[in-house]
Amino acid sequence: MQKKDKSDYMILAVSHALDLLEQFHGEEASELGVTELARRLKLHKNNVFRLLATLEARGYVEQNRVTGNYRLGLKTLEISQTMIRQMALLPYSKAALEELVRECDETAYVALLKENLSTYLYGVESHATVRVVSRLGSRLPAYCTAAGKVQLAFLPPEELERYLARTELASFTPHTITDQEQLRAHLREVADRSFAVDNEELEIGVRGVAAPILDYRTAVVGAVIISGPAIRFSDDRIRNELAPLAQKTAQAISVKLGYTAPSPE
Repeated sequence: MQKKDKSDYMILAVSHALDLLEQFHGEEASELGVTELARRLKLHKNNVFRLLATLEARGYVEQNRVTGNYRLGLKTLEISQTMIRQMALLPYSKAALEELVRECDETAYVALLKENLSTYLYGVESHATVRVVSRLGSRLPAYCTAAGKVQLAFLPPEELERYLARTELASFTPHTITDQEQLRAHLREVADRSFAVDNEELEIGVRGVAAPILDYRTAVVGAVIISGPAIRFSDDRIRNELAPLAQKTAQAISVKLGYTAPSPE
C-alpha cells in the first residue's frame, strides 16, 4: 500500500488561515482590509471575514477600529519570540553544556517552560556507568522538577497565579509539594538563592539542580539542569559544587543572549 503524502492530509480551512496570516508581510502590508485580503487569496469576502473573526478571537490578528483594517495580533509576536528564544538557546547551549559535563561528569540539559511543562530541549550525557534515563525531549511537570521550579520562581506574580489555577499539584513521590501555599513559599526561596533542587519530587532515586537562563531583558527564558542518581547528589555536593556549576553555565549562556549582570554597588 502506497504511503500518502503529507499534503493529502491538509485541512483546507487551516491552510487558508495560514495563507491569510502570510499576507501581513512587509511594511506595505502591515494593515489589510477584507476586500484586499479576498482579492489576494481569491476567496469570497464572507469566507475571509470568518477566517479573520476566528484569528481575532484567538489573538492572531486585531482590527484597527479607526480604519476597519486588520493587522497581526500579539499572539503572533509571542510565538515568534518563543521561536527566537529556542533557536538562540540551542547553539549557545551546546558548548556550555559539554564543558559543564566535563567538569562534573553528570548529565546536563537546557529546558524551557512551555504550556505549563518543563520541556527538555538539549542535553549532554554523563559518562558514568550509573546514570538516569535520558530526559531529552521530555515534557515534565514544572512544579516538581528543578528546571520547572527555577523558571516558575521568576514568573510575574499574575502569571504564577494563572499557572497554579490551572495546574493540579499531583503527588508523584512522598517528596512532591502538593500544597499551593507551600509551593509559593518554596519558590520564593528558589528565587532568593537563584537555583532550584529536585529532591526526588518526580521520581525516587533521581535528583537535580537547575539555574535560570536570562536574556537581554533580564527575563528568565530557560534553565540549565544537572540531573543524576540521588546517591551522588548529596546536599553538600549540590550546595558546594553542582549549584555553582549550574549557575556558572547558565550565566555563560545568558551573556550570549545579551544579558548584562548588574554592576556591584
